[in-house]
Amino acid sequence: MAALTLHHHSCLHSSTHLSRRLYHPKLSIFPRSLVKNLIFRLNPSESSSFSLSPRGAAVAVRALCTEESREKKMVKGIRVYEHGGPEVLKWEDVEVGEPKDGEIRVKNKAIGLNFIDVYYRKGVYKAASMPFTPGMEAVGEVVAVGPGLTGRQIGDLVAYAGNPMGAYAEEQILPADKVVPVPSSIDPIVAASIMLKGMTAQFLLRRCFKVERGHTILVHAAAGGVGSLLCQWANALGAIVIGTVSTNEKAAQAKEDGCHHVIMYKNEDFVSRVNDITSGTGVDVVYDSVGKDTFKGSLACLKTRGYMVSFGQSSGSPDPIPLSDLAPKSLFLTRPSMMHYNETRDELLECVGEVFANVAAGILKARVNHKYPLSRVADAHADLENRITSGSVVLLP
Repeated sequence: MAALTLHHHSCLHSSTHLSRRLYHPKLSIFPRSLVKNLIFRLNPSESSSFSLSPRGAAVAVRALCTEESREKKMVKGIRVYEHGGPEVLKWEDVEVGEPKDGEIRVKNKAIGLNFIDVYYRKGVYKAASMPFTPGMEAVGEVVAVGPGLTGRQIGDLVAYAGNPMGAYAEEQILPADKVVPVPSSIDPIVAASIMLKGMTAQFLLRRCFKVERGHTILVHAAAGGVGSLLCQWANALGAIVIGTVSTNEKAAQAKEDGCHHVIMYKNEDFVSRVNDITSGTGVDVVYDSVGKDTFKGSLACLKTRGYMVSFGQSSGSPDPIPLSDLAPKSLFLTRPSMMHYNETRDELLECVGEVFANVAAGILKARVNHKYPLSRVADAHADLENRITSGSVVLLP
């Protein structure tokens, strides 16, 4: 058997196994292992009819180098190797590959920070594998498209919110059917700040419980990213909006965002205040993203046949309650997920379309009150958890 061995040290990394092969009618390469030699083997019966010159060998090696560089690209991003506080967010090199069928590669321009990122970091929600890259909202430019893909092209500005997780990186691979085009009238930073939060507000107000003129609603964390949008949108729909906040500054923002009544929950009992505001009737719906600290009080604020919408737990998971606690006022209780309300492409496009339309019309104003370099995301997480932030927080790669 004729054989030619090419010593090749620069192209193959110790952790890389190339999946593609270099084909020739009379030449094959055995699958690459962790060795640093490439062995070209000829069929013995054909050894006299094919030869590889030194120059040809060099060309083959360069081709393999080029092939590997296409498959591997290192960018900066965040990795989480263990659950814990903000300190587990590690800024390091991460590998991003080439998009496959139905996929695109996006260079992120702006990344949204959401409390769900904190839940995954802490382990309240479980990532599919460890380590993982957090982040569920970003806007960026398409820099590569998978084979045969139509409808997306290099240079498009797109946004996504929800799954797959992995937005905390300079670049990422995304399914093309999970992204939406960003209108030229909307700044990428604004789009990144409002995608997931705006979509959350849309399904909460328009589908989970459909708010209409004359309804009275209670919004906890009214100056937060989602809370701010809930107040603006509900006010525009004609609802009477009651909001809870923690500081005077946040109270002023909540009023600007359309709250008719603002409750400083640290200084006054919100259940008593809601009872006074509604003359003992209660509210039609409570939007509660706080969880443990507000859950039971929220139930007490509801009118007969009222809706308790628990969509977050920034203070921790609520204590269990017996089902019979809902019986005295025939209450409804739901723990919805934005992803479940946007499972189809049509649902996604309808939801995002309404959000962007309301931004363009001036109904929704994105409050991008805080910007952090992506490398300092640990500081952003700490500030978010300590309720230092208000409005939206955006990370810049």
